Amino acid sequence: MTSPAHRISRRIGSMSESATLAVDAKAKALVAAGRPVIGFGAGEPDFPTPEYIVSAAVDACRDPRWHRYSPAGGLPALKEAIAQKTLRDSGWEIGADQVLVTNGGKQALYNAFAALLNPGDEVLLPAPYWTTYPESIALAGGVPVEIPTDETTGYRASIEQLEAARTPRTTMLVFVSPSNPTGAVYSPAEVEAIGTWAADNGLWVVTDEIYEHLVYGNAVFSSMPAGVPQLADQCVVINGVAKTYAMTGWRVGWMIGPTDVVKAATNLQSHATSNVANVSQIAALAAVSGDLAAVEDMKVAFDRRRRLIVEALNQIPGVECPTPEGAFYVYPSVKGVLGSDIRGHRPASSAELAALILDEVEVAVVPGEAFGTPGYLRLSYATSDDKITEGIARIATLLGE
Repeated sequence: MTSPAHRISRRIGSMSESATLAVDAKAKALVAAGRPVIGFGAGEPDFPTPEYIVSAAVDACRDPRWHRYSPAGGLPALKEAIAQKTLRDSGWEIGADQVLVTNGGKQALYNAFAALLNPGDEVLLPAPYWTTYPESIALAGGVPVEIPTDETTGYRASIEQLEAARTPRTTMLVFVSPSNPTGAVYSPAEVEAIGTWAADNGLWVVTDEIYEHLVYGNAVFSSMPAGVPQLADQCVVINGVAKTYAMTGWRVGWMIGPTDVVKAATNLQSHATSNVANVSQIAALAAVSGDLAAVEDMKVAFDRRRRLIVEALNQIPGVECPTPEGAFYVYPSVKGVLGSDIRGHRPASSAELAALILDEVEVAVVPGEAFGTPGYLRLSYATSDDKITEGIARIATLLGE
């Protein structure tokens, strides 16, 4: 029998495993094996989904209407509710025909990139970035162009940096605020300025607003198409219920954009997955139709944990941790630790340091290499105060020896 020339396509073979999910899986496997691992890897609220949302899903399970196929683009009632929620939370008036309900934010991102990018199109991507962005861009035929930022600028990219990276092949900007992995939040003035620059240069903007309600202190979330109306016809917004309502496992996201783009992306989804599970859509309908009391309660805890983890990390020699303004991550620099003798090892990279921390003190963190910026670690503080205190104490003991 003749063997195929290759077993895995170059397109898929070139993709990397999700680093955040890999770290989380390893941590959970160690916990299952009886190890006292503390995980700061996954971006997942540790709160249960609010009961009224769960009850709506239970009722839907018993209703035969939801045992069948439904429209590939989403339940009409949910799309209308998302339109109303967008007006309420962002001040941006849209129609239900501008909404596509997806299997989580990741599918919304890929749908958007696939609908908008042609082979070789360049996409400006500020770094640090969430691990999925460059993989989805490349899978859709685009070319990610990284825009480096660091703690000295609050992990925010400037128009000058974006303009310097723009070429005749540039067609898109990926914009994220609040940010995963850094927790950076752009001010309304910065959002307006970047949006105006994109509109003036005829660029698409794909903006991820999944952490819109998780901002702290004086930080303010600002939706780009609401603040820059002239950009609305060349902007796609990504969002979902995962972070706001502790619904990561329910897998409901959405994209909002011009009707022709949404129609094209819906056609793609009709062949890729068809509709999102109806029970999950009914749960999401209850979530976005309700108030924001649940997320406000979570924010109180996240804000407390944010301050706790930043203070603890900054007490470790060689570690510098800016205070994040949004999401539920810290992104400390560990460049001052690299090369030090740590229990007979001299980690030369943040990837090596993260592996050493897991092996030696059983704390799971994600190295900056996963986000395009070596020399940093990402830690999620979507976990209990006690685990934060214990986990950072273990790291401090290891690095202080």
